[in-house]
Amino acid sequence: MSPPSPTEFDIIFAGGGTTACVVAGRLAACDSSLKILILEAGEHTLDKPAHVQPYQFPFHMAPTSTTLTFNVGNPSPRLNGRAVIVPCGRSVGGGSTSNYMAYTRAPASDYDDWGVEGWESKNLIPLMKKLETYEVQPGCPTHGYTGPIKVSAGGHKLGICEEFVHVGTTYHKRPYSDDTDDLETCNTYSPWAKYIDGTTGRRSDAAHCYLYNQAQNPNLHIWIGKRVTRIVFEDKRAVGIEFINDPVSCPDADRSVSTVKASKLVVVSAGAFGSPAILEKSGIGTEAVLKGCGIEPLISLPGVGENYQNHNAVLVPYLAADEAVTMDPLWRGEKSATEDALAQWTSNGKSLVASNGIDVKIKWRPDDDELKAMGSAFQPRWNEFFRDRSDKCVGLFSMIAGYVGPLVGTLPPRNYMMAAYFTLYPVSTGSVHIKVNENGEETLDFTTGFLDDPSDIVPINFAYKKTREIHRRMPSYRGELAEAHPKFPEGSLAACGEASGPVDLNAPDIIYTAEDDEAIENYHRDCVQTSSHSLGTCAMKPRAKQGVVDARLNVYGVRNLKVADMSIAPKNVGTNTYSTALLIGEKAAMIIAEDLGINFNV
Repeated sequence: MSPPSPTEFDIIFAGGGTTACVVAGRLAACDSSLKILILEAGEHTLDKPAHVQPYQFPFHMAPTSTTLTFNVGNPSPRLNGRAVIVPCGRSVGGGSTSNYMAYTRAPASDYDDWGVEGWESKNLIPLMKKLETYEVQPGCPTHGYTGPIKVSAGGHKLGICEEFVHVGTTYHKRPYSDDTDDLETCNTYSPWAKYIDGTTGRRSDAAHCYLYNQAQNPNLHIWIGKRVTRIVFEDKRAVGIEFINDPVSCPDADRSVSTVKASKLVVVSAGAFGSPAILEKSGIGTEAVLKGCGIEPLISLPGVGENYQNHNAVLVPYLAADEAVTMDPLWRGEKSATEDALAQWTSNGKSLVASNGIDVKIKWRPDDDELKAMGSAFQPRWNEFFRDRSDKCVGLFSMIAGYVGPLVGTLPPRNYMMAAYFTLYPVSTGSVHIKVNENGEETLDFTTGFLDDPSDIVPINFAYKKTREIHRRMPSYRGELAEAHPKFPEGSLAACGEASGPVDLNAPDIIYTAEDDEAIENYHRDCVQTSSHSLGTCAMKPRAKQGVVDARLNVYGVRNLKVADMSIAPKNVGTNTYSTALLIGEKAAMIIAEDLGINFNV
């Protein structure tokens, strides 16, 4: 018979995602006597192949997956009436256990732009270095070499990705650099490093690197399958958390409410969707939202759930040569190829198992000719935000060596490659709130805001054309997967289809008519998706400016309650957000240790 679970802790985390793992792990390592509890709705990820084998990342996107929560946005006329689905992590380690493992860091100036005391880049760069072991190359002054998170080139170099770089540096006329994640370099082709341990070939996620390696600590508790329902207050002081058994992780368990108490601190760390929802369910937010759900307001904070931001992403498939090496055999589940790759990975940490299929990128800024081709709609945004800030890229261009997407399992078993483009500073914003639906059930009222501002679609439309020109010049190019491209008018010079090989490097670009441009825009409104980089919904800003937390992550108007995750970011960041989530965790751990008088010696 197991001993009864404790009911009181020093610190309780509502959510066990990336940032929670960092904060809890650092604090536990500082003071092993701290009684720490993490409540996570999802399940454990410890040594599970789906989480530690890098090649398996696309499988988390399956409709039946329980490692992600699929948040459904409200239908939008800007998306041709479509309701975008935005996943977020749902496991111990959160998105770090299921993401693409793409190592990117924002320009240092992004953090200065936040305008928050103590969060300037000069204070954060030491933490960026502290958290990583950069295995790509030695001696880089902005990188770290002793941290828990391993960064490498992965376990297999894909030749098809080298083709992308060659065309980019010749046809696209951009330079090449070994490192564009030095916090300033931009508009340059480079390798794309990965959150993969270069020795073991395993994913480098926050759960394994900060928490599971402290299993010997009896005071560090992780309770899985627990969904937080609200924070418990006494006289506006957070003293505990109510939770139930999660219906997905624990479908047969009862739904009775349990309570655990926190003597020192409650930290909400449930991400850009979960954190504002927990605050609202606890009576903190806009009175109209709370009263609409029958919740007694405790603190009026109109910023809760507002300022939702993300990055717009599009993946466009192309046909690749039979002789090219791609991830397709593994992603299709071909038995022989998978078994051979797994055997090598088990032996030495190498093979396609230790790859995400994405080896190269460019942090792209348009040149004068490209700006002219993009037309006038983007010019005001360029002038206001990008023109004089050479470290800010408009988007990321890359290619994926293989097909990932909704047509998996229905396509002919051949080789594919995908153009991937993401815009990093869209103007449009959305919101995330709780609501009660027509069946009386609590759900999310989620407005993505995608493409609401007319300037946001312009670089996306241009990116389709430019990445198509790059791909059609690659030696492995064999045409477009026409069914997943824009529907160009009959007779268009832009028509898609299979090809016998690439065009010449110096061939003229495709000429698009006004009708072709309309087809491209319509295509993007039909298919632009999330990059799963949700942030901003509990923004670290002044309360008068719709802020939710202050510079020390304290929720305005209450005591003993902090928020620590991507929801606190007041402005967008030009990066895959795992790096920022880790950084917020490192900073939050320092802040909490200082507040509690703990000697922070890790």
